[in-house]
Amino acid sequence: MSTATTHQVAKESFESKGSKLSLLGFFMALPPILVLGVFIGFPIVLAFFLSIGYTGGLNEVISIIGQDVRARDGNLFTVQAYQDVFKDPRFLGDLRTTLSVAFIATILTLFFSIGIGLIQRLRGGKLSTILTGLSLTPLFIPVVISAWALYTFYGGAGLYRTIFKSFGFDVPQLTSTVPAIIIGSVWTSLPFAILMITSGFQSIPNALIESAQDAGASLLTIIRTIMLPLAFIPIVIVATFTSIGVMGSFTIPFFLGPNQPTMFGVEITNFFTAYNRPQQSIVMAFIVFAAASGIAVLYIWANFRSAKESGRV
Repeated sequence: MSTATTHQVAKESFESKGSKLSLLGFFMALPPILVLGVFIGFPIVLAFFLSIGYTGGLNEVISIIGQDVRARDGNLFTVQAYQDVFKDPRFLGDLRTTLSVAFIATILTLFFSIGIGLIQRLRGGKLSTILTGLSLTPLFIPVVISAWALYTFYGGAGLYRTIFKSFGFDVPQLTSTVPAIIIGSVWTSLPFAILMITSGFQSIPNALIESAQDAGASLLTIIRTIMLPLAFIPIVIVATFTSIGVMGSFTIPFFLGPNQPTMFGVEITNFFTAYNRPQQSIVMAFIVFAAASGIAVLYIWANFRSAKESGRV
């Protein structure tokens, strides 16, 4: 058998094995895909059709029970439910609260996580260990327990007011306020942020930092020109996931926030259960989804930029 024939046979054998592995991988991935499609994808599609007025079929029961359900009445679709939501003054208040809380909580989370990450990377020592350990504590505490602990700490008879009263200061309680939601959101978001950003800082070679120091660069210059640019992708990931997580959160604003205005996560539940307006509740859920998708574009852009700079695209 000639060398060319041998190579051809080996190539066909390799391609045959590759196709079999691909087929095997497809069948292994098929069950979870089907589960996701049936239990997540299908209900989302069904809910979307209800939001634009398709009240028949599997949506018939909830359309009969719910109040203010807007049917398409022979039209291809209707956006009356969306108009109802945007005209509702509660929605506008909740929108401002949700966006402001998400923005402030994300900025504070980035500030603390970058600060702790820089201390751990550039200084180390006991201070770094203590700060990192305290910041990772929420990772091992269920969110509902953290929310209840913060509620009792910042409540009317909590330790927060007791400490200030012992020095003669009568400070207001923070529970049932927007600042309490921000505090709780930062508390629960810090562990992931610190782990992500710290890993980004740790991946920076020592040679770069030492070269900058030898060249006479100040600590601030090293942070601004080396540390932050090289940790750009982890920072963007933290900003994206923190803002999306805060926007859709329920437990923290439910325990710590005011009744009105409140966060979308709580208001969606209120519209569905307390107000018995399921269609409007679904509309609000899709508005949150649209906002989260817009934020996710930032993450996609950052990854594309990184891939372009490294020559992968």
